Amino acid sequence: MFVFEIPTGVLADTAGRRASFLLSVAVLTATTLGYLAIARVGGGLTAFVIVSVLMGLGFTFYSGAVEAWLVDALRASKFQGDLDSVFARGSMVSGAAMLLGTLSGGALGTLRIDFPYWARAAMLFGVFWVAWFRMHDIGFVPRGVSWRELPSEMRSVADASIRYGWNTGGVRLLMFFVFIQVGFMSWGYYAWQPYVLGLVGRDAVWVAGSVAAGLAMSAIVGNALVEWLTRFCGRRTTLMLWAVGVQAAAAVGVGLAGSFWVAVAFFMVVAGAMGVSGPVKQAYLHQSIPSKHRASVTSFESMAGSAGGIGLQGGLGYISRVRSIGEGYILGGGFTLIALPVLLRLRARRERADRYAGARAGIQGPCAAQGIPELAMIESRRSAA
Repeated sequence: MFVFEIPTGVLADTAGRRASFLLSVAVLTATTLGYLAIARVGGGLTAFVIVSVLMGLGFTFYSGAVEAWLVDALRASKFQGDLDSVFARGSMVSGAAMLLGTLSGGALGTLRIDFPYWARAAMLFGVFWVAWFRMHDIGFVPRGVSWRELPSEMRSVADASIRYGWNTGGVRLLMFFVFIQVGFMSWGYYAWQPYVLGLVGRDAVWVAGSVAAGLAMSAIVGNALVEWLTRFCGRRTTLMLWAVGVQAAAAVGVGLAGSFWVAVAFFMVVAGAMGVSGPVKQAYLHQSIPSKHRASVTSFESMAGSAGGIGLQGGLGYISRVRSIGEGYILGGGFTLIALPVLLRLRARRERADRYAGARAGIQGPCAAQGIPELAMIESRRSAA
């Protein structure tokens, strides 16, 4: 995913978001069927790894394109609200789908281990045809270039994306934040399964499925809190600072827990905190980048998360092997605290993207300046008084 993020994001900013999404679904369908084929012929671990690499390509076609697709469509539809609530609701839908998929997948897996993969392939096939006939680019016009011109056009888009991404101070700080947060959770999300099964003392499919469902529900609760929290908070960095602090403390609690139920409770808090910070971070990013480079810069940010996953999964995995998974969570939670000074530096920049545009943020100059007529009128009257 680290290798594929930038090229696929550039493709989405060149050929269009819809084209990138269709490629994503096609690759994910093919690789899911590839898993089934390898299992049928007894292909072994190496073959599974190769197909998993190709599956990573499928996910990178999706990552930047869909967010850019959504935000461009909102802009074209004259949406005036805050993106945080939109991303939060989208995450709630994803979380609900994960909850349903986890429970139904666990049930299917108890019947036969390949049934969930057949179901996934069938659903992806259906999504492809819905996207082909019903979903189109809104608010973005794909670049009309020939196949011969496409490489040079993609190079041009990539150069501009670096300029608006890494070379932009606020976006660069967000990438450091993502590197730290996603880097730890890339390991933490997979490590909880052997950890809780070790605490409960048995290898039961329903245990892993139930905990995964609980994590999805906790993330949904965190998503639901975003809109409510913005009523008391005028800056996005405030929410992210609190969420990261809670996430880090809860992750340390997971490692210190000596019982199944205490560890699971702390896991739920980690998932809820991630549910708060994720949509807020997405909104900050999209407020900071131009439309025609939106998918590329978003993919750049995803690449930072993949880079963190590469480093921390290896390091924390080694610690888990020579010491314990619990100590991995303690160190990972402590490492996540490094994100706090990064966010404080971002906050000190006082960028426009840090301020909420809606009435929930209160009557403040930066809010009125972002195009809220009622707030601007009230503020003007107060200033005159």
